[in-house]
Amino acid sequence: MKSKKEKSKTKKELKPEDIMKYEIANELGLGEKLYNVGWGGLTAEETGRIGGIITRRKKAIIEQINSLKIEKKA
Repeated sequence: MKSKKEKSKTKKELKPEDIMKYEIANELGLGEKLYNVGWGGLTAEETGRIGGIITRRKKAIIEQINSLKIEKKA
C-alpha cells in the first residue's frame, strides 16, 4: 500500500478548466507565486480575479457556440 506522500506525487490529468485557470494565473503574473505556494497561498482577491475571468471566458465561449448554431439553422 502506498503512503500518503507517494500518492500525492502522482500527476493528475488536467481538465480544460484547470488548464484555463493556470493560463489566467500566468497572464495575471501569478504563475511563480502559484508554483511556490499553491492555490491555497493565493489571496481571496487573486483567486476571485481568476474566477471572474474564467466566468467571462466561459460565457464568451457559450455565446460563440450559440451564434454558430443560429448561423447553421439559417
